[in-house]
Amino acid sequence: MAPEISPTPWAAAIFATLQRHAVSLVAYVPDAGHAELIRRAEADNAMRAVLLTSEEEGVGLLAGAWLGGRRGVLLMQSSGVGNCINMLSLVRTAPFPFLALVTMRGEFGEFNHWQVPMGTATPDVLRAMGLRILRADFPDEVTPVMEAAAQQCYAGGTATVVLLSQRLIGAKAFAK
Repeated sequence: MAPEISPTPWAAAIFATLQRHAVSLVAYVPDAGHAELIRRAEADNAMRAVLLTSEEEGVGLLAGAWLGGRRGVLLMQSSGVGNCINMLSLVRTAPFPFLALVTMRGEFGEFNHWQVPMGTATPDVLRAMGLRILRADFPDEVTPVMEAAAQQCYAGGTATVVLLSQRLIGAKAFAK
């Protein structure tokens, strides 16, 4: 049986924004920080949640969804950004409305030193690939950040990534 997921107001705000902007495809690699969003997408008949084997698959999936008239979002962790750098060239060379939500690791209270290098590099890597970056560090920032991201992505056609800080999602604890 799957563990219970405690509802968080910021996850509910993100999901409501996705619904308001008619997002119908949620591509994801499993991540505890996105667990509530994934659960909500799987339960919503207007959305299709697609489990990926690698984050880079999500870039192509969102491009295809857009060509087919659907809006999508890619959910991943900051370590996954490194897995899809090459595929992000698709967003740059064949522009389409690309929205990704990235839960950050290697920041506030991180216990795993292996997460620090990619967590630190994530914003620079995304900028180098031509994506716009917005960031939410606190719950009261989530709604305006998500609204701005969805607006500039779906109305403005601007590839946008929202970084959900480790301070927002909560630092993971090492279980002994």
